[in-house]
Amino acid sequence: MPTYHASWIVPIASPPIRNGWVRTDGGRIAAVGAAGDRARVSGGEHDGVELGDVAVMPALVNAHTHLELSWLRGRVPPGRNFIDWVIAQMKVRLSPFQAASEAMIRTGIKNALAEMRASGTGVVGDVSNSLVGLDLLASSGLAGVVFHEILKFNASDPAAVVARAQAKIEALPEVPGWRLALAPHAPYSVAPGMFEAIRDRREPARTVPTSVHVGESPEEMELLLTGGGRWRAVLGLMGAWNRKWEAPQSGPITYLDRMRFWDARTLAVHGVQLSDIELGLLAARGATLVTCARSNAHVGVGAPPVARFFKSGVRIAVGTDSLASVQDLNLFAELAELHGLAPDVAPSQLLACATTNGAVALGLGHQYGAIEVGSVAALLAVAVPAGTADVEQYLVSGITPDLVRWIESPTC
Repeated sequence: MPTYHASWIVPIASPPIRNGWVRTDGGRIAAVGAAGDRARVSGGEHDGVELGDVAVMPALVNAHTHLELSWLRGRVPPGRNFIDWVIAQMKVRLSPFQAASEAMIRTGIKNALAEMRASGTGVVGDVSNSLVGLDLLASSGLAGVVFHEILKFNASDPAAVVARAQAKIEALPEVPGWRLALAPHAPYSVAPGMFEAIRDRREPARTVPTSVHVGESPEEMELLLTGGGRWRAVLGLMGAWNRKWEAPQSGPITYLDRMRFWDARTLAVHGVQLSDIELGLLAARGATLVTCARSNAHVGVGAPPVARFFKSGVRIAVGTDSLASVQDLNLFAELAELHGLAPDVAPSQLLACATTNGAVALGLGHQYGAIEVGSVAALLAVAVPAGTADVEQYLVSGITPDLVRWIESPTC
């Protein structure tokens, strides 16, 4: 039963504690408090570990990334707009001279997992089309959800496509600490019947999460509102256009709400183009908005309206997206970006987005995301300059991996 003493304890679920301590027992949080509380905590003899000038905090939660695209790091330049960036990415992925072998993909995944862990991430929401490298997750020291993503805009039998995908993930060996779930890609790449079939495949209680890209680009909004634009042209050139599809003449949140798609276990990823009305609808349905600000800049869709996100009342989580569109998987760098975009948002709120909110969205809020009695002891120590007065402000200022070390690792 070690007791860790540090200049700061940042529980997330409650205000930071100066000169605090946290006790663990069997991989779980047993107690937490301030220096003056030590004598009031029962439990007999304990091993004291003095950590010095560090902030002890829960492991970060990267709610959206694509590990299987990690091999694309540095291969796809920033885009002037989203369509141009997508075309550039597809050219790399489909080129016989650049296409990755399974070994390259696995190496990329392995390195990405190590990079996330080194920068303090302990829980991940990963999106995968291929399901390559699931065995690497078991030895990563991380936990999370793998979303098996489906793309099919012109499916003749949506229910059958979804049934096959569900059977595929059910046939896979269990990965300790990880769950597998189905996820539709986006409203412009998935037929309405597919959304409905995925909705119906989820158990009545909907405890298994799902994820969808929505409101990322102006081109997506144009397609949904008018049925035309560049996405319509691209889908036609790819032979993927659905002639029976009719534009909903609404934003993506309203469109999917008509299918009863949103709930507390649904992650709406990006949301850069969403109106206040649609943000309010997400909040009313209890869904989580996952923002990936640095990726948004890279793919040419603009900066997310972070202040409006918070004003709407929607639960907000943070993701990096993939290494195809971001330079690293350091979630602290993502927090610094959000802080720069919305300096009036309290650092405590930003930190909750990268911990508690992401864990709740992934169905792991009872285990991860906060330092509280009973939660998993997935604990980080972040070096803090002596005399730091506002530790939360410091933690959203741009923490580099060399300042982060693990005290105890995630267990499941």
